[in-house]
Amino acid sequence: MCEILAPAGGMDSALAAINSGADAIYLGLSQFSARSAAENFDLQSFKELSCHAHALGVKVYVAMNTLVKDDELEKFLSTLIDVWNEGADAVILSDLFLGKYVHKYYPEIKLHLSTQAGICNVYGAEIAKKYGFSRVILARETPIEEIRLISGIIETEVFVQGALCTCFSGQCYMSAFAGGNSGNRGKCKQPCRKLYSIDRDGFDKPAYRLSLSDLSVGNSINELFSAGVKSFKIEGRMRRPEYVSAAVLYYKNILENNVNTDDLRALKRTYNRGNYTKGLAFGQDKTFISYAVQGHIGEFVGNVRVENGKYICLSSEKFVKGDSFKILRDGTEVGGAVFAANNKDGFVIDSKNKLKNGDKVFVTTDSSLNRRLLDFEKRIEITVSAQFIKGSKAEVDICGNKFFGDIELREAENRPLTEDDIRTCFSKVDKYPFKVNFGNLKTDGVFLAASEINALRRKSYKEYYEIISANGNKKIASKHVLPVIDSTSNTKVAAIVCESYCNNSDIVIFKPNEYEKFVEPREMKGAKYIYLPPFMTSEEIERIKSVVKKFDGIYCDGSWAIGLSEELNKPLFAGTGFNLSNCIDIFECNAEYLTISKELTYAEQSKLSTAKTFALSSGDIKLMDLIYCPFGKQCKNCDRRLKYTFTDENGRKFPVRRYVSGSCRFEVFNFSSLVGTSPTGVLVDCTLNGAAENCVKIALDIQNQKLYYKNYTRGHSVTPIL
Repeated sequence: MCEILAPAGGMDSALAAINSGADAIYLGLSQFSARSAAENFDLQSFKELSCHAHALGVKVYVAMNTLVKDDELEKFLSTLIDVWNEGADAVILSDLFLGKYVHKYYPEIKLHLSTQAGICNVYGAEIAKKYGFSRVILARETPIEEIRLISGIIETEVFVQGALCTCFSGQCYMSAFAGGNSGNRGKCKQPCRKLYSIDRDGFDKPAYRLSLSDLSVGNSINELFSAGVKSFKIEGRMRRPEYVSAAVLYYKNILENNVNTDDLRALKRTYNRGNYTKGLAFGQDKTFISYAVQGHIGEFVGNVRVENGKYICLSSEKFVKGDSFKILRDGTEVGGAVFAANNKDGFVIDSKNKLKNGDKVFVTTDSSLNRRLLDFEKRIEITVSAQFIKGSKAEVDICGNKFFGDIELREAENRPLTEDDIRTCFSKVDKYPFKVNFGNLKTDGVFLAASEINALRRKSYKEYYEIISANGNKKIASKHVLPVIDSTSNTKVAAIVCESYCNNSDIVIFKPNEYEKFVEPREMKGAKYIYLPPFMTSEEIERIKSVVKKFDGIYCDGSWAIGLSEELNKPLFAGTGFNLSNCIDIFECNAEYLTISKELTYAEQSKLSTAKTFALSSGDIKLMDLIYCPFGKQCKNCDRRLKYTFTDENGRKFPVRRYVSGSCRFEVFNFSSLVGTSPTGVLVDCTLNGAAENCVKIALDIQNQKLYYKNYTRGHSVTPIL
């Protein structure tokens, strides 16, 4: 069995998903949701939706997948218990260690691990299973070969449709540092959808260099099914209900081998950014990056002909008032348009922009289609039998469940109750999603007032609905005890260096430019750790094990390294990518050293400080990991530089480092360096700075840091992040 899992940003989208045939829906509450700008649900509306969905055989998953700060833990845990008690089929968490803790105290709660956790290989899958998760929602970058391996370990959920994050799952800090709102807290400002230029020939003009096309795997969903995937996820809690309906129908028909070309056309018209990509599970394709168009492009319907001051779209299609369009010229958006009138050669459009002959017209709002997509209504077939016999109470049987009236029936003096009266009454389903069939209906001439039979119908349907929509979860009460951090100081200094020498830090973390060619560095004073990126396949890990064994320990930004460190018996330095942000994380993560989230203030970090914690205090700030080529994978013409610069619309310059692990990957850094000290162990990132010893020397001197780095920021050390 497999499921089509649809987004429910609000009640209308949830109903569209259910009515279109989704097997499950996922949603967020007003707090702790990675889509805080969606309509979302309060506890009462969630309860109502949960009942409706379960009555119709649809599962409901609740996303509580944001970074949780220490002072939010009690509210988070009480909310989690509430949604479980009100009928959630599973709760989606992004915090691996928080999940481990929840499973310890509340093993009844079914947990799914969010894509934000970055599970991308078998090591990560094994850890997730060990910590009590029943399913992992895989990182979008996970290749099909790895998906097959992971699906043999734990139940998998994979995205098949919708927006793609340009950064590796759960590792994006660009919105936080360049925009002030944290994506990890559900408030991403989408800086990746802005214009950028790159200091490389052919890429030096502003374009949407980091904006990815929407994912649409289409028929390749069958390959994912063959690989063992159990749940096919549609992204889109910020999308409109008609998009949800179109996406569910598209994939439902593919899986049922009932392919209809109109299904894809409908999907394109409801939302389509860049004409789609199959995504990195199948390798980077030519349409992966949407350089020219950032938003909804719709479906191509014809070309513009300018005639007597009017804009005519030459097309075989007809549209109606309320339909709207996007106009592209040479692949670039030049404006919008709306329907004006039909024409013998197509239709006339109005636009505020000056259009030219040959401009391409794409429909972005097809109101007739939208109405059809929202016209579906899923119903529960029920069979109603009834007996209205003198001297007995009225009896109604709905699918084997019996319901009774309140009084004994008597013979009618005037107009007796007929079978047609019973049919007419029970054909009304009120608010319930019933499709009524009738079984045996008996009446022997009794009297029953219209108000009484209507009341019986309402009572019977209400009680039957309560039976079929009942919450099957065992109620649980709060019983957890939050851990108490033994606050002690850590005076160690650790430095991340890019293959350079550093002899004045306690721990040196070496970041290779090319992993399979990296050799053990010469002896130094401090312990030597190797830096492993957040994304690596099992095959890549296997190829570098011999290199890793030469080091004293492993530093990694991905939680999958827990398993590797245990296998190789190497101490683990949990990096900033672990997003450790509360006392449970510190208590449950058993790494040798822990890096507290770089999105916390000094005050928040100090509460989590122990003898083994560090915090990024100065140097470079990594904002994103790109597990694809921003140059379109044109390998033959690549200059293979180690460093590039992305410049945004405001002239801010973001350094970019290329490294090789299996293939070329890229790290994007902040346009200004971090300055400051740390309330715990000091971590200095010298990735872009070859003079690591100089950076370490001033690690505790903020004034000298300002002079040294010149262009600097205090990050979020003082001002709390949203």
